[in-house]
Amino acid sequence: MTHLFDDPEVFASAALQGFCDIHARLVRPTPGGVLRATATERGKVALVIGGGSGHYPAFAGYVGPGLADGAVAGDVFASPSTRLVHDVAAKAHRGGGVILGYGNYAGDVLNFGAAAERLRSAGIDARTLAITDDIASASADELAKRRGVAGDVAVFKIAGAAAEAGLPIDEVERVARRANDRTRSFGVAFGGCTLPGADGPLFTVPDGTMAIGLGIHGEPGISESPILPAAALAALLVDRLVQEAPSDSNARVAVILNGLGSTKQEELFVLWTSVADKLHAHGLVPVSPLVGEYVTSLDMEGCSLTLTWLDDELEAFWRAPCDTAVLTVGQIRSEPAAADEQTAEEAAAPITAGAPESQADGQRIAIGFARLADALKEAEAELGRIDAQAGDGDHGQGMARGSGAGAAAARQAADAGAGAATVLASAANAWADRAGGTSGAIWGLGLLAASQALSDQQTVDSAAVGRAAEQALNSVLTLGRARPGDKTLVDAFLPFVEALNAALADGQSATSAWAAGVAAAAQGAEQTKQLIPRLGRARPLAERSLGHPDAGAVSFALCSRVVLEFMGETDV
Repeated sequence: MTHLFDDPEVFASAALQGFCDIHARLVRPTPGGVLRATATERGKVALVIGGGSGHYPAFAGYVGPGLADGAVAGDVFASPSTRLVHDVAAKAHRGGGVILGYGNYAGDVLNFGAAAERLRSAGIDARTLAITDDIASASADELAKRRGVAGDVAVFKIAGAAAEAGLPIDEVERVARRANDRTRSFGVAFGGCTLPGADGPLFTVPDGTMAIGLGIHGEPGISESPILPAAALAALLVDRLVQEAPSDSNARVAVILNGLGSTKQEELFVLWTSVADKLHAHGLVPVSPLVGEYVTSLDMEGCSLTLTWLDDELEAFWRAPCDTAVLTVGQIRSEPAAADEQTAEEAAAPITAGAPESQADGQRIAIGFARLADALKEAEAELGRIDAQAGDGDHGQGMARGSGAGAAAARQAADAGAGAATVLASAANAWADRAGGTSGAIWGLGLLAASQALSDQQTVDSAAVGRAAEQALNSVLTLGRARPGDKTLVDAFLPFVEALNAALADGQSATSAWAAGVAAAAQGAEQTKQLIPRLGRARPLAERSLGHPDAGAVSFALCSRVVLEFMGETDV
């Protein structure tokens, strides 16, 4: 159980503040994450890593000379928003380009990918690096679908050393991708983890058993087994990893025996003796092995084993000096403190007043968002229950947080005299920043695309409503990569837009057309009960969701219905 907190809503940010206070020699706070406290040379490639909070020492614990230049932190188990990734990376940039490293989870893929696009549009060479080391999450034939777990540390350590050595970005990326291609992880859990403020764990393991192949966000394992003695567990972990050794591997391996939050160091030492024996039995030589907590899952009981098959180049970078809060290797030369930089908030442009008719629409959008936030807060528990059928149960929480932040931002922009486009864009950015995760990214990107179909100078007419819906859908399809039948919100969103635009083409009013879309969305959400998820965290446990609707589709249908009720009141 996670006991020590004041307000669960700010657990992640409070923890980050405490971390920065304690490790001020190494890191300095920046909105959404941390940066290296020491100066770096101009022209150096910047490595910026990140993901959800709850995994300490990942990710802020690996910021420092010889490793990462910055880390972005989302809420607990939720991806940081596109804007935060962009802002931290832009500040870390020193002219040599930026590599964005993260675990291969849908929300991170969306947000880090979109941030890279923004950086490139601003003239910064940005590359993305999704870590795919977990052999339990997909077969060897689907390596790109594997998630990133403790192998993050091995790949980031090697990539950070390559960047510190002054290699150009093409070479740093090559080294990092080779390290990722040669890294494998496998783990077990003896008990689930508990989110701050939650009444119980995200999942449980029957007494005397262990979950095999767990994820670091509380996802259950792919199977269960009686708890094994240390020697037998070591054999299970090592044998499964060795089966996936790269075809051109040699005998030397970087090793990380990782505790997931509640497994004691002494237990890991006991396990290590058997792991080492088993590695030697396979003819493998451990190189600078690490034993301890490196990527955790709050208070989860369990452990994982990571192997990276080294060559001469990778081994040199694995053993290269670094100085971070958690990992120190050799000696790093001292550097002066980094200069303070303007924060994103300080650089934000003031809101420009819209035309009177667009200001009126902006006020209506703000009121509508407040209604939406109230409805999603009321539905939070039910959406979480639906999501927990095969996911991690946080969808309701994310939707409530995101819509609440969006409503507050919309109200602030409307009161400042913004037009409809700016009010909606403000809500979109705030939703993505606060919700985090996959749903936060999807809704933030979709709403932002919708805002670009509106204007701050003209009223929102039926044609604009249709354009906004279509642009939002196209953004979700392009960046989210989901398709009909994948069991996502697209299964409600696509029929909504098709029905809406068909009704508009028939000359119906915006309200009537929206009603047609709502009916189609509800039907689409209901039909997801018969689908099996093909994307996201629910995919490895797909069968568990059969017979249950998709939480994202249900929440989309709910949101469209709430908007319809408000449109009816305002006679759009």
